[in-house]
Amino acid sequence: MGIGAMIVFIAMVLVAGIAASVLVQTANKLEIRAMATGQQTTREVSSGLHVMDISGEVVGGKIASMTIAVRPRAGSSAIDLNQTVLEITDGTTKVLLSYNANNVWNYNATPNTTTGNVFQTNTWNITDEEFGIIVLNDADTSMGTTPPVTSPVINQGDLVLLTVNTTACFSGFDPRDDIWGQVMPENGAPGIFAFRVPSTLPDVVYDLY
Repeated sequence: MGIGAMIVFIAMVLVAGIAASVLVQTANKLEIRAMATGQQTTREVSSGLHVMDISGEVVGGKIASMTIAVRPRAGSSAIDLNQTVLEITDGTTKVLLSYNANNVWNYNATPNTTTGNVFQTNTWNITDEEFGIIVLNDADTSMGTTPPVTSPVINQGDLVLLTVNTTACFSGFDPRDDIWGQVMPENGAPGIFAFRVPSTLPDVVYDLY
């Protein structure tokens, strides 16, 4: 009886030890997964882009070109614009635009001293599937200075204009068109915008948003 009880006791100790080891390993895995999930959630909540302003140039009675001013949200981590998608719709057509590395103009590096007109820079040679970038503020040159810039990174303090050839995408925006869109970064909240084109377009440049 004594030997049998000892064997049963030892077996119970071994089983308890194995069970405790499994519980510890599971707890460690859950802790690691919880930390990773928390970090990802923090990036999704705090990171993102904010749309500050949208302007358009009129050619032939339509909005032929458009600039979208964006900056990082407060507390946002750095965002690679090469991995950012620009979505725009006029209610009939929806386009998805990706970054063109050859259409970057850095105002601080090479200011347009001739006219200062952003619609007369070299960032408008883009198709209906691309957007360009005009860099306004970039203290750490994370957006690059001369094209091609394969990985322009926007971080705190940076301000850029995304250039859109609306003629190529929509044959231009007509008066009274309702436009909706969003700038979707790889991580974080998108910058959402919506506006209506003015009913008449007698001027050359309009503040749309």
